[in-house]
Amino acid sequence: MDDRTGSRAPGTGADARLRAARYRTDEGGAEAADGAGTAAGRTGADAGAGARRAAGGSPYRSARDARRAADDAISRAIAAGEFDDLPGAGKPLTGLGRVNDPDWWMRRKIEREQLSGLGPPAILLRTEHREFEERLDALPSEQAVVEHVTDFNRRVVEARRQLLGGPPVVTPTRDVETELAGWRARREERRRLAEERRAAEERSAPDARTRRREARAARRAERARRSG
Repeated sequence: MDDRTGSRAPGTGADARLRAARYRTDEGGAEAADGAGTAAGRTGADAGAGARRAAGGSPYRSARDARRAADDAISRAIAAGEFDDLPGAGKPLTGLGRVNDPDWWMRRKIEREQLSGLGPPAILLRTEHREFEERLDALPSEQAVVEHVTDFNRRVVEARRQLLGGPPVVTPTRDVETELAGWRARREERRRLAEERRAAEERSAPDARTRRREARAARRAERARRSG
């Protein structure tokens, strides 16, 4: 613009358009350079991870990178539904109340597959120890109980010598008189409960007979009404 004449100076509009075009060209070049730098950074990172993996080390530069990669993998698996309907979902965890057992994996396999007579003596005796009273209650006489407890104690003592190797034996022996007294008490309790059930059935028997007679009489009356 010429201040004296108030007219636009020749070439001024062309210069403005030229500067605008140069600005757009410079911005596009900068964005392309940034993109190339990012791609080169990813390529360099991948190459560095490959080199570290080939050298037998971790493909991650730091523990933070490893945690980030693990979190990303878990998130993708959750989004893909790979953790849906897993075995044991919605069920309580087993073995939470037990003490630390170094042979838990062997014991769990035996229990899961219901194996009997297999495994080291320490595991077998531990299983028998948990089911000891149930096994005693299945015996018919006091003599059988004494023989069973004596045999169990003998096998525990032999297993503690570790002649066959395996995990240490922590199963305690059983006192014969204590186990025999417990067997008698449980047997008397079962007998008492059986007598109570029998007495209750006998008391309810007349009522049952009365209900049957009433039902028969009602059927006869109904047949007579229909025939008449």
